[in-house]
Amino acid sequence: MMKNYPLLDVRVSTPRLELRAATDDLLDQLAESVRAGKTHAEPAPYDDPMSFYETDPDLRVAKWLRAIWRRRGSVDPDAWRLYFVVMAAGRPVGEQSLTGVDFATLGTVTTFSWLSTDERGRGLGREMRSAILHLAFAGLGAKEAASDAFVDNGGSNGISRALGYEPNGFDWATRRGEPALLNRWRLTRAGWERHRRDDIQLHNVEACHALLPLA
Repeated sequence: MMKNYPLLDVRVSTPRLELRAATDDLLDQLAESVRAGKTHAEPAPYDDPMSFYETDPDLRVAKWLRAIWRRRGSVDPDAWRLYFVVMAAGRPVGEQSLTGVDFATLGTVTTFSWLSTDERGRGLGREMRSAILHLAFAGLGAKEAASDAFVDNGGSNGISRALGYEPNGFDWATRRGEPALLNRWRLTRAGWERHRRDDIQLHNVEACHALLPLA
């Protein structure tokens, strides 16, 4: 625990995993997966700029950490971001984040995640998204969640579809400097309620209400 910054004590737990706020200690553990290139997937799932495309392993870790440190420490009414390390069987296996943009006015969030290559194919990606959505809707009172993924990212698009998101058009982004088409997805509170689970627990969420500009 970090008694002087309680946002780093926020946790979400499910029967299969736990999202723990991304402390430096947990990030240091997860960095080994980043260094080993276990963030990679084919087709590449990340738009530019993305530290994971850095070929030098040590520089890749440094860029990844610096990006998290910058955004983790920036909490403003127009934008804030919560970072979590995904823990399964007591081990760090991935990253999950939640971003609010003009949340006090719009009540909308977006999510981002990655899962280590040696943990994929077991349903943990869907479990991570379910956990972060529970924090957003049940814990923070979100009205809507958005997601996007390249059209060839079957895993992410499949999770969005399974959790009740609705198609919300298309967009373009660059991926390693080349244009690529994105699917956009939208999950309303009513859509989330239809898939709401009763086995997800929120811990220390009152810190979000005290320290984030939610209203």
